[in-house]
Amino acid sequence: MLGAFAELVLASGGGPVADVGCGPGHVTAHLHQLGLDVCGIDLSPGMVEVARRDHPHLRFDTGTMTALDLPGGQLAGIVAWYSIIHLPSAELPAAFAEFHRALAPGGYLLLGFHVGDEVRRKREGYGGHPMALDVHLLQPDRIAELATGTGFVTQAQLLEEPGARVPHACLLFHKANNDY
Repeated sequence: MLGAFAELVLASGGGPVADVGCGPGHVTAHLHQLGLDVCGIDLSPGMVEVARRDHPHLRFDTGTMTALDLPGGQLAGIVAWYSIIHLPSAELPAAFAEFHRALAPGGYLLLGFHVGDEVRRKREGYGGHPMALDVHLLQPDRIAELATGTGFVTQAQLLEEPGARVPHACLLFHKANNDY
């Protein structure tokens, strides 16, 4: 899905892309290798520090997906790859509204997340480092409903088999060309 996202952004003329909730920057670096002009944004200053150390040729900033420090209508794409899982459901509408505000008309939004109806406590992070944060498993239909309710148009859905230990979903949306 990341490759398809990159192809769509490039085919529509390219432009800046934000990897929102970038963590240690590996997805940001992958998107850069796919030809995108991408920067990473993460709430955790520690993750931004790791991303900057591991990928010094890319830009990483500290920020929140519910209040992006970006001008409106400027991004060609936003990737939130397994990052919306860290938001309580009550905050998802604000994040989607912020994504919509930051995207240019015709821009793309790609979401990756775990599927389910529960909240799990994560106690170990990247590289085995101790941490404590909640992981919200989400229903694809509900995420699609929230995104389309914010003005996005569904482009594609990729849903893993429901029998998986923790099923995954990827949803691709775009902002209509006449939507400001």
